[in-house]
This record gives sequence, C-alpha cells and structure tokens, in this order.
Amino acid sequence: MLSWFQALMPREERFFDLFEQHAETLVAGSRALRDLLNGGNRVPVCAQEIRSQELEADAITHEAHLAVRRTFITPFDRSDIRDLITAMDDTIDQMHQTAKATLLYEVRDFEPAMRRMGDIIVQSADLTRSAIPLLRSMRQNAGKLNAFSEEITRIEDEADAVHDQGLKELFLAHRHEDAMAFIVGAEIYGHLESVVDGFEDVADRVAGIVIEHT
Repeated sequence: MLSWFQALMPREERFFDLFEQHAETLVAGSRALRDLLNGGNRVPVCAQEIRSQELEADAITHEAHLAVRRTFITPFDRSDIRDLITAMDDTIDQMHQTAKATLLYEVRDFEPAMRRMGDIIVQSADLTRSAIPLLRSMRQNAGKLNAFSEEITRIEDEADAVHDQGLKELFLAHRHEDAMAFIVGAEIYGHLESVVDGFEDVADRVAGIVIEHT
C-alpha cells in the first residue's frame, strides 16, 4: 500500500540535483589531484583546490542528509540516498587525505605510477559525473548504469595492478638507502588506492539502487 501511495506522489527531485553537484566536486577534485601529482611548486596550490572542493562536497552531503530527514517522499529508499552521497563524500575525503600527506611530508616529486593512478582517478570521476544524472530515469537507463558499474570495476582492477607494481618499484629503489622515502611513498600510494576504491564503492551503490528499483 505504501509503495502504491508513493507512486502517486510527486518525487522530490532535489536529491538528484545534490548527487550531480557532488559529482562535479569529484571531477574538480580529481583534476586538481592529477595536477598535484605533476609535482613542483604547484603542489600547495593544488592541495588548496582539493580542500576547497572537499568543503563544498561536505556542504552538499550535509544538505542531502538534512533533506532525507525532512522530505516525505524520496525518489528511492532513504538508506540508499544516504549511502550513495556518503560514498561520494568518502571519495573526495580520500583525495583530501592524499593532498594532506603530500604537504605533511613536503613531497614535490611523484612516481610515474602515481601519476598513472591519478589518470585513472580522473577517468573514474568523469565516468561518475556522466552516470549520476542517469539515475533520474533508472528504468530507461538501467543498461547504461550497469555498464558504468562494470567499467569502474575494470579500471579499479587496473589501478590495483599499477599500485602493486609502483609499490614494488618504490621498494626496490629505496630498500638499501632511504627507508623513509619508501614509507612516505607507500602512504601516498595507499591514499591513491583508497580514492579509486571509493569510486568503486560509489559504483556499487549505484548498481544496488538499479537492482532494487528496476
């Protein structure tokens, strides 16, 4: 009976707007992160841009959580809304953690594999920005949304391989002379991997919503 009643009520479209706004912060943050990984004097500037995007994302997430509590009819389950926006927010939080680590350890030079992971992060953000608006018409876009989730999984596997190879090369380069360089580099690799994992979590949340509502 409740499902029948909800189907008759107008949907609250604000949540889709918030998802899309958050996706824009992911794209902007990912591009600033990729720029940061070029190293040099722009690292602090890029870190500040990531921080700005992270703050914007936090505000959007807060608004979404408030709207969940205040809205009578939501486009899909409240828990799904909270889980999706939280997964998106966790992803940009990891971008910020990466930037903080580079500032803390005063890193200005980055490994080629780190930059490749940055490319994958930008690719994942672009895919996410393209996919999120499709949630407005899930039934019509179910195939495209499932393809998005599959592609994110594929490139996450690629990122894992890049991460592992990069970590191995870092160890071989520093095992006899500079343990601290390995420790710092390994932490940055770990943060980058967590960013990619965050996008996979977003894709998993999207896939779960599609399965439940189509």
